Amino acid sequence: MRLASIAAAGVLVLAACGGDSDDDGGDSAAQSEADGVLTFGSLLPQTGSLAFLGPPEFAGVDLAVEEINEAGGVLGEDVVHVKGDSGDTDSGIAPDETDRLLDAGADVIIGAASSGVSMTVIDKIMNAGAVMFSPANTSTSFDEGDYAEPDLYFRTAPSDILQGAVLSNLLIQDGKQNVAILARQDSYGETLAEQVGEGLEAAGSTVAATVFYGENAQSYDSQVADIAASDPDAVLLIAFEETTTIIPQLVSAGVGPQAVDTYFVDGNTADYSETLDAGLLEGVKGTIPGADSSQDFKDRLLEIDPDLDSFAYAAESYDAVIVSALAAIAADSDAGSDIAEEIVNVTRDGEKCTTFAECKELLEAGEDIDYDGVSGPIELGETGSPTAASIGIYEYDGNNQIEAVDFIDGNI
Repeated sequence: MRLASIAAAGVLVLAACGGDSDDDGGDSAAQSEADGVLTFGSLLPQTGSLAFLGPPEFAGVDLAVEEINEAGGVLGEDVVHVKGDSGDTDSGIAPDETDRLLDAGADVIIGAASSGVSMTVIDKIMNAGAVMFSPANTSTSFDEGDYAEPDLYFRTAPSDILQGAVLSNLLIQDGKQNVAILARQDSYGETLAEQVGEGLEAAGSTVAATVFYGENAQSYDSQVADIAASDPDAVLLIAFEETTTIIPQLVSAGVGPQAVDTYFVDGNTADYSETLDAGLLEGVKGTIPGADSSQDFKDRLLEIDPDLDSFAYAAESYDAVIVSALAAIAADSDAGSDIAEEIVNVTRDGEKCTTFAECKELLEAGEDIDYDGVSGPIELGETGSPTAASIGIYEYDGNNQIEAVDFIDGNI
């Protein structure tokens, strides 16, 4: 409760749907036309640095689509799902994949997972009149600048402002007084590093060093040396798949997880049982936005994909689809621009409901609804970002696999 109250106090009211982009964002959303069939396109990582997030996210979308159609579909028709690979910012395949999804008639695109990738396609999607609904974007860029107005962009994941507050509180609770931060030099890494640093310093702890490395760095030698020279009592690594290269270098420099307590974030809190030596990460803690998924939901996901070994962002992906489908019913239209008008409305200030079938019945009876999903209460703000959320705290075991140890709620 102490952590939750501090996290809530340390975050700002979010505006919504925005970010720093080289494109001319923030214009009025394009109008689209209904064709009678609600089509979802998923722009999620099958390849690239966040590919480990792909399976649970795709499973969440597939499960939602299956349950929607089992309940009679939307506006009398089954919904359709077309899959696309977002890749990452290095591969640069997202724009072409987005064109393919739009050409297939996607009214709602679920994705991307990476905030950086989303920034490369957000204007393309909105200019086509389609909804962009990310289950995993956490960058504060979507709540600032040109995009800080109601439009066609929505997300079920909370801003990094909340994750940063929870991380700094976790470090403080663990008694850390001299924390070194090693982070990717992109909007994700820079924002989280800034938020954690501010939280630590506000509580009287010291940031021993904040060291950034390029997204395409070929070596991390100098950065690791700077971290070691700062003589920290904890290391926070804000990274993606390059974690498997950086951790052994930290070990060699004497500041690896078994020498200095180490912390991860959602971008690298993954399963390393096959990629790092057993026991190397034992005791490492990490944070992932999202509520504690019920066993029933996990079992349903496993029926979709029996090979799942992670459920990160599955609930957020599922809820993005369900919310969009309910909004289409409320709007009596499958056109993206019409759906966008109702997305916020179906998540707040109505009669509570927790399944698509239950909510659909209420909507068809003329009732206003408030959908509470498997990822939490959702409660989207007027401009499409969550106003309340949960952050999970995980810890690695001797097999380099994570297990949830706590969930912290906070208001944004």
